[in-house]
Amino acid sequence: MSIRTLQDILALEKTELPGAELDNTYALIARGAALDPQALALSFFVRVEDHANPVRWTYAQWLADITRAANMFRRLGIRPGGEHSGVVAFILPNLPETHLTIWGAETAGIVFAINPQLDGRQMGELLRAARTQWIVTLGPESDGETWQRVSEASRDLPTLQGVLAVDALHHLPGYSATQSLPEQLNGVPVLDFHTELAAENGLTLNFPAPTGEDIASYFCTGGTTGLPKIARHSHANEVANALQLAAVAGTQIAAPGRTSLAALPLFHVNAQLGSGLTPFGHGGHVLLAPPAGYRSPGLIPRFWEIIASHRVNSFSAVPTIYAALLQVPRAGHDLSSLQLAICGAAPMPVELFRSFERETGMRIVEGYGLTESTCVASINPADGESRIGSIGLRLPWQDMRVLLLDAGPLREAATDEVGTLCLRGPNVFAGYLDAAHNASAWVELPDAGGQPQRWLNTGDLGRQDADGFFWLSGRKKELIIRGGHNIDPKSIEEVLAGHPAVALCAAVGRPDAYAGEVPVAYVQLHQGAQAGEAELLAYASQHISERAAVPKALTILPALPVTAVGKIFKPALSLREIESVVREEAAQVGATLTQLTVEQDPKLGMVARYQIEGDDTALAAALSAALGRHIFRSEPV
Repeated sequence: MSIRTLQDILALEKTELPGAELDNTYALIARGAALDPQALALSFFVRVEDHANPVRWTYAQWLADITRAANMFRRLGIRPGGEHSGVVAFILPNLPETHLTIWGAETAGIVFAINPQLDGRQMGELLRAARTQWIVTLGPESDGETWQRVSEASRDLPTLQGVLAVDALHHLPGYSATQSLPEQLNGVPVLDFHTELAAENGLTLNFPAPTGEDIASYFCTGGTTGLPKIARHSHANEVANALQLAAVAGTQIAAPGRTSLAALPLFHVNAQLGSGLTPFGHGGHVLLAPPAGYRSPGLIPRFWEIIASHRVNSFSAVPTIYAALLQVPRAGHDLSSLQLAICGAAPMPVELFRSFERETGMRIVEGYGLTESTCVASINPADGESRIGSIGLRLPWQDMRVLLLDAGPLREAATDEVGTLCLRGPNVFAGYLDAAHNASAWVELPDAGGQPQRWLNTGDLGRQDADGFFWLSGRKKELIIRGGHNIDPKSIEEVLAGHPAVALCAAVGRPDAYAGEVPVAYVQLHQGAQAGEAELLAYASQHISERAAVPKALTILPALPVTAVGKIFKPALSLREIESVVREEAAQVGATLTQLTVEQDPKLGMVARYQIEGDDTALAAALSAALGRHIFRSEPV
């Protein structure tokens, strides 16, 4: 059934979620494989220059390798059930072995995705919190720097039983060498992933498959402290979300004969579930880009060549990638196969959206999701109207409402009234690993019969229009979204607070035409203390564990803005950053501003309203185009 309107979703919901009887992700992938065992499941090229001759797996081969991986992890002691379930953490780039680890470890126990760019200390804290038993990572010859960080992270882990090392060059054309590995790392054995996998039976599972209620995966998500929260997905959550997404965009991304290019990092839910489980569960073909994904050398310059050569039907990216692709010539490439481009993880600037569609003739659909909704929660209809700036219609078989949580009794918002986006459905996650984090995740709203219903509080502000489309209006969460990557401002603030001269500090996102937002910091010094901005930036750079979180700029103020109760008022700092960006863009195009106000509009979010000197139409158009590249709204007055 083609989804074009909210009425189509309501009609679809009169039937049961198709495939909901599947208990686990292994069963979903097996169903996809059964559609045509000889169809292509996965193609992978190690280097961009090798893309014409990728390594390929048919569905029969792919399911056999996933089965081997599951049997391998079970042999190594990974078990499901209870709070001491076996956890396999992967610290890997995008490789076929990453997918095998994900789906094999989920079948045997729990898989835990960890960002390979984290430093050893933060990795170690996460591994310890999850009671990790096995780590899968690159061997020392493949990536000495990652191995060193994993070595630091794995010290003093009482639950750790061993490390499986992957050879990143295993699939390089003509490569036949065997990696040389140490026998142990911090007292636990180091095994060769490829050798252990090859020793297993790929015909059937050697143990009963998991149930829908079993926890399948852990994902890190934005927290309110330096250590991210760990969200838990059940098998039922992941199966449901893959089926929901396929129901609204199946003919483009999740059907036999369709090819999806996957280049987002596999430690994110978008790549793992939206660009992985969804096509695998429906017989689609995944073309896996080189290990660094979109950051792989040469991928962006040869992107359209790859799309044409492999007859790619869809891909998913973040706004920074779309901006870069606009600069890549498309002439001479047959792009007629490409039907759908999906944008998620960060808001898409309106002007970038329009420019991309105008210049390429391709359709972009924006969506919205979060780790706590498993992956996707809403999306613009692939076969219907796509409203620029909207996050689309809710997924079928999932309720999504705007609730007023802070204005008297809890109630549902009226049409176009701004409130908090809340979710309820089979894809809503199983809660955080640390039970202390769960209280703030849920709200209760009485149903029509007066019975309490539990809803996920997303922390995002939005509204729903008369046609059922949702629009984001801002974030209660303070996360900074840089190029689709979430940065917790606390990870910046806690470091700067450790400097002896700093009394107060606040980190916010500065609008950026390329990255969406970049982190910046504001600091108030102790009375009588001496420290310069350059010194504090150097301190931050030295002590912040994640490179993406290092502030691009730091400003010392005599006093940070505070609320009536003395809490730092970050919206004032965000407004200040937007005003600065508008002035910079005006100066770049040679416009003189005679008026500028930036305010939080209850429906539109942050809005900059400006007036330029004179009556120069070309200058006005140039400034409008420049400001349109940013995620905040701007209007001439």
